[in-house]
Amino acid sequence: MGVVIVFLDEEVPYLRGLAKEVRDISQRPEQEEKRNKWKEHNSLKGKEPMVFVYPDGAWTELLPDSALRCKSELGRSLEHQLLVKLIRSKYVPDDVPIEGDIKFNKVIHNSMWGVSPHIIRPTENRGSWHCDPIIKKYSDWKQLKQPVVEYDDAGTKKIYEAVGNALGDILRPKQVGITDFGFHMMHWYCDYRELDNMMMDLMDEPEMVHDAIRFFTEGVKSMLKQYEQLNLISLNNDDTFFYTGGVGYTDELPAEGFDPGRVRLCNVWGAAEAQEFSCISPAMHEEFILSYEREILQPFGLTGYGCCDDLAKKLDGVLKINHIRRIAVCPWSDLSDFTPRLGRNYIMTWKPQPAFLAHDVFDEQGVYNELRTGITKARGGVLELILRDTHTCRQDPDRFTRWIQIARKAIEDAWVY
Repeated sequence: MGVVIVFLDEEVPYLRGLAKEVRDISQRPEQEEKRNKWKEHNSLKGKEPMVFVYPDGAWTELLPDSALRCKSELGRSLEHQLLVKLIRSKYVPDDVPIEGDIKFNKVIHNSMWGVSPHIIRPTENRGSWHCDPIIKKYSDWKQLKQPVVEYDDAGTKKIYEAVGNALGDILRPKQVGITDFGFHMMHWYCDYRELDNMMMDLMDEPEMVHDAIRFFTEGVKSMLKQYEQLNLISLNNDDTFFYTGGVGYTDELPAEGFDPGRVRLCNVWGAAEAQEFSCISPAMHEEFILSYEREILQPFGLTGYGCCDDLAKKLDGVLKINHIRRIAVCPWSDLSDFTPRLGRNYIMTWKPQPAFLAHDVFDEQGVYNELRTGITKARGGVLELILRDTHTCRQDPDRFTRWIQIARKAIEDAWVY
């Protein structure tokens, strides 16, 4: 694995200018206040719901590739990161602080399953896609291999030196290893087998499903072991986005006995989901996927579960996950099904309807009505409002600002601690 680290001459002064803007924003008192609010919230001690907006596909409107000025790969990566912070500060003033660091990833290669799924891409921009299954019969699963992880220490050191020399006197260079521990085993199954076939396999080929998910489970466990052996795990108790929802700030991690020189799984957040099972019964959910997911989440310090599926009837199994803290409540779930059961013992990661941002006219009253209704139903619990899957804002970034303002108004009007 070779890494070429080159900044073009004109890129560094430009990047330094962006870095100074980020530094100034990061030093505002509100940033520390936000960090502390997340720590209280993630420890189940917060007094009001948190608000987090993740623009997802709308980033192609907020920050299209054509807006980037840098030409080098490293320059564009850093420019994108800095501009995201500046855009969030201007248009997305939610509860996520702007940190005064500049992150870069360790140079890691993961072979994953050794063969790529066949994805049929859309002809239109951001259209739907589907999988052409490469697994036609049971024996085809033999094409897949267990993951092999490699680390390029020399390449990582080159990046660290380049970033430090360019920006290190302005922002903290932060070398990041593996922080994303979100696992999607049923998604992988469908990538190779296709969603409709998966549904049929549950009835016609149940042993094949079990064998494939066991293969993925063992692969994940092997991958995690390699991460630990190569010392590639980084803490994610900061502004790292947590897959189920929210960000990772907490004083509960890292765990007691923490060695800063070697981060372990017990020091970080982990998560899993199986949204492909949204219409599958609780019993089959437990049998075919959740029992395996609990196994891979066992070593993590804190965990979360769910994505875009209604888990109301599946909470018995979800609550058996080790160190479970966050549970997703999707847009078509009823918070009334969650609050009495979860109380203040777990975080309800509610994802309100994002479609309001995609309409021709932004229906502010509709947003308020939905949020107030949901917040009222969540009284007595621990709630976070996570606006995700906003694949367009109709070229109007102020819609994010207004959504956040409306969310805060709804909290003020409806929340009772």
